Amino acid sequence: MNKPMDYSKAAQHLLNLRLSTNKNERLEASLRANSIDDALLIHQEMIKQRTDHVGGWKCLLPLGENTIVAPIFSDTVQSGAECFLMPEEGKVAIEPEIVFVLAQDLPARKEGYTNQEIESAIGDCHMALELMQKRFVKDSGAQFSEGLADCLVNQGLYLGPKIEREAAFSASKIQLSLTQEGKTQEFNGVHPNEFPQAPVYWLIDFMSKRGTTFKAGEAITTGSYAGIVEVEFNKETHIIYQGIGEYKVTFKRL
Repeated sequence: MNKPMDYSKAAQHLLNLRLSTNKNERLEASLRANSIDDALLIHQEMIKQRTDHVGGWKCLLPLGENTIVAPIFSDTVQSGAECFLMPEEGKVAIEPEIVFVLAQDLPARKEGYTNQEIESAIGDCHMALELMQKRFVKDSGAQFSEGLADCLVNQGLYLGPKIEREAAFSASKIQLSLTQEGKTQEFNGVHPNEFPQAPVYWLIDFMSKRGTTFKAGEAITTGSYAGIVEVEFNKETHIIYQGIGEYKVTFKRL
């Protein structure tokens, strides 16, 4: 008979992987998340073991049977002229996104929340970058649920300037550019769920029914307009969301 999974031990192992740039094999079989529910229970243990708190969430609408949600820890949420992160194969790995910051608490409740209730709780909207770090070796054989337990490659979140609420809620497509020392990468950005607020509605309704309380100030990010983008460390990066806003940031190694 299989022993019950030690979710606390699995969480501890996954948190330890965040402390190094080394790529790792899958966790030992007894600690692997074998289901979406396993992964979400491991997230809860990670939250308990951290010395900080939940600063936000990443999410997308579910893909088939795959639920896409993970906490982002407050000590990894940054803003300002510099952004510190672990390198990914020597590069900065980021995803350009839009973030919605809650202006009020949404307590856990079994009936969930309507889209209108959730929209009323959203305060500021920001340009943002999800900070990415692949912690398993390529072709490790890890299943989706194992990657979900590891928070889907997230290592943090960078909050750029505030943007107009109307612009954020209508941002189905964005022309993006990232420039370093005269070299520009351009993208015809398309949100994977058409509109960036759509996953917020799903996340809060789904997770509140599971007992999660969302707090004012938590930042929810909902998918990249250009996949993972690689840029260099120690070079000022000029990021433009055409017609929405722009900012400059320099990436530094942790």
